Amino acid sequence: MAEVMEKDPLELDDAGYETEDTQKDKFLTFFLANEDYGIAIQHVIEIIGIQKITEVPDMPTFVKGVINLRGKVIPVMDVRARFGLPGQEYDERTCIIVVNVDDQSTGLIVDRVCEVADIPSENVEPAPGSGKGQVDSYIMGLGKVGDRVKILLDARRLLAI
Repeated sequence: MAEVMEKDPLELDDAGYETEDTQKDKFLTFFLANEDYGIAIQHVIEIIGIQKITEVPDMPTFVKGVINLRGKVIPVMDVRARFGLPGQEYDERTCIIVVNVDDQSTGLIVDRVCEVADIPSENVEPAPGSGKGQVDSYIMGLGKVGDRVKILLDARRLLAI
């Protein structure tokens, strides 16, 4: 009698070799207005310090403008402004997280970057509705890490204008 073997959580790469999804359940965490947030690491390209932002007219107030990143023009969004939080002067800890969603790169200005956290799906709870509308739509869930809770953001919804 043949045994049925369960398949490991491996995927096939472009060459047909099995690979493990090493980015699954990993989130880049950052601090914003006294709260911990996270965004799926699969969207993160790099983290850079704050730099000169060129303002562009007729943009939403949360889009601060564009930066020139190694010859590529990238729009930059202030996540505080996106959430309707009070502004804060940028300092040496302020960072721009460059993310790529649907082949579009965007910079996200955050107060400071914390770490890459492993948050398995069984430690993610659905976000309770606050009734505040739009901000809720950016939240993918609430990740439990030890005794802390990280607000996990849906990058696609966050970047939709």
